[in-house]
Amino acid sequence: MLERFSLAGKTAIITGASSGLGVALAAGFAAAGADVVICARRAERLAETARLVEEAGGRCLSVTADVTVVEDCDRVVAAAVETFGALDVLVNNAGVASAYPATREDPAQFRHVVDVNLMGSYWMAQAAGRVMRPGSSILNIGSVLGSTTAGLPQAAYSASKAAIIGLTRDLAQQWTGRKGIRVNALAPGFFPSEMTEGYQPGYLERQLAARVPAGRPGDPEELAAAAVFLSSDAAAYITGVLLPVDGGLLIT
Repeated sequence: MLERFSLAGKTAIITGASSGLGVALAAGFAAAGADVVICARRAERLAETARLVEEAGGRCLSVTADVTVVEDCDRVVAAAVETFGALDVLVNNAGVASAYPATREDPAQFRHVVDVNLMGSYWMAQAAGRVMRPGSSILNIGSVLGSTTAGLPQAAYSASKAAIIGLTRDLAQQWTGRKGIRVNALAPGFFPSEMTEGYQPGYLERQLAARVPAGRPGDPEELAAAAVFLSSDAAAYITGVLLPVDGGLLIT
C-alpha cells in the first residue's frame, strides 16, 4: 500500500517554486522520491529551493521561466524531458494576487492576475499534455477563494481561481480517458505566503476564529502532502476533483 504513495522514478515540474508554497511543494515531492524541475521568474531565489530539494534526496533542475509566455512553458517541459527522460507530474503553482476595489481596478491589473493564474496554468498544462505518458498527473493549485470570499476586494484573484476549477474539470474530461492523464486541483485555505504577509494586522486572526474550524493556518507541508497524494498512484482513480485543504473553511 505505501508504495502507491511513492513518487520514486517520476519527474515533476513545480511552477512558482521560488517562494512560499512552491518551495514546500518542491521539497515535498523530492522527499516522496521524485526528480524535481523548479521554475519561476526570480532566478536568484530558485537556488535556495534547489538546495532544499537536494537535501530532501531529489535531483533538481532549475529553469527561469514566465508561465505567461507560451515559449517559456514549452521550454520548461522540453528541459524536463531532456534532463530526466520523461514528465510524469505537473504542479501549476505559479500565481499572483491583488486587492483592488472593483471600481478602481484597471484593465492591466485585472489581466495580469488572470494571465498568470489561469492562462499560465493552461499554457503549462498544454505543453505537458503533449508529452506526458499514461499514468501521469496534472495538479492545479486553486484557492478557497474560487468558491467563497474573504471580505477583501479580490475580483481578479477570485475569478481566476474559480476558472481553475472549470479548467481542471474540462482537462480531466478531455485527457483522462484519451491520454491517461489525470487532472485535479487543490484549494488551499489560509497558509503562510507572500499574500498573507500583506494582510492588515489582525485580519488573519479574525478570519481563523470566525471561519476555520481547525482554528489555525495550514502548515505548507500539509499542502505538500495532499499534492503528493493526488499526484501519486494512490490517487489513480481520482480525476477532475477539487480538494480543499482549508481546515474546514468551506463548510462554515
